[in-house]
Amino acid sequence: MLNRRKFLKLSAITAPFLASKRSLANGLEGTTKPIVVSTWDSGMPVNAAAWKILSANGRALDAVEAGAMQIENKINCCVGLGGNPDRDGFVTLDSCIMDEHANCGAVAAIERIKHPVSVARKVMELTPHVILVGAGAQQFAIENGFTLESGELSDEAKKAWEEWLKKSEYKPVINIEKKQGGNGPYAPNFFDDGSFNHDTMGLVALDAMNNFSGAVTTSGMGFKMRGRVGDSPIVGAGLFVDNEIGAATSSGQGEEVIRICGTHLVVEFMRQGLSPEMACKKAVERIVKRDHAKAKTFQVGFLALNKKGQYGAYSVQEGFEFSVKSGSENHVHKSKFLL
Repeated sequence: MLNRRKFLKLSAITAPFLASKRSLANGLEGTTKPIVVSTWDSGMPVNAAAWKILSANGRALDAVEAGAMQIENKINCCVGLGGNPDRDGFVTLDSCIMDEHANCGAVAAIERIKHPVSVARKVMELTPHVILVGAGAQQFAIENGFTLESGELSDEAKKAWEEWLKKSEYKPVINIEKKQGGNGPYAPNFFDDGSFNHDTMGLVALDAMNNFSGAVTTSGMGFKMRGRVGDSPIVGAGLFVDNEIGAATSSGQGEEVIRICGTHLVVEFMRQGLSPEMACKKAVERIVKRDHAKAKTFQVGFLALNKKGQYGAYSVQEGFEFSVKSGSENHVHKSKFLL
């Protein structure tokens, strides 16, 4: 039997180890609500913006919009108007939002609007439609008080586009969302030549009232064909919310997510009783099984949250990360991966 002195000594030794494992346990066992989870390490400040609302017992819908707006405000970030353009030199943005009642709205290929996530919410709340695109989405935004911003590229995006034009080769790079340098903990995705590529910010939240909402915002693949739309604004692909079960979002090669209706599939796997991590893994396996050789050339990552506050992620390749914020945790996690 341990005496008091030995017990205290053992506790001192094991405390740091237990603390380092606490966030993992939260993900597996559930955490105190509310909670918000988001894609990539750039999700840390996004979560912080969402947390201001969640911690005040606010609605998850308001929280995810605030989080998405935070990164859209970063004009030199890879989400929003500072992102890389399409191959014709135009920045086009995609976004969607979904609440606990299955209300949803989205915009795709919208130009010169700073906060597409807020336009998506207006589509959800003010129209009988789910998605507006291109010039029509822009017209709707202006009619509802959004400012038409300059169409000029940021200095970094212009430099990257001009460099790309030398070869005009469209070849997405695995984990291009993950920052490659720059200064500070949330630096944009700068490369050695000073250029940067896109990011997709997806986040889902569970509020104190036990309700889910989620949002996604992106500038899409850099140097894509004009008019290309990925999974981000497509409900059931880049984002899905089912208030009885959970919510999921994704990042990476959007075409591959669309092919399996990825986030809807993740939520359905959770409905069958799988944990968020295992549900994400099963979706990744579905993608890889369809074309194993091709899967070696791209990245897809899924992130999910269930009604117990449990979270988890899984990706095709190594390198996908996600951020978690709750009353007991504020961490970036590395996702498990298949290949």
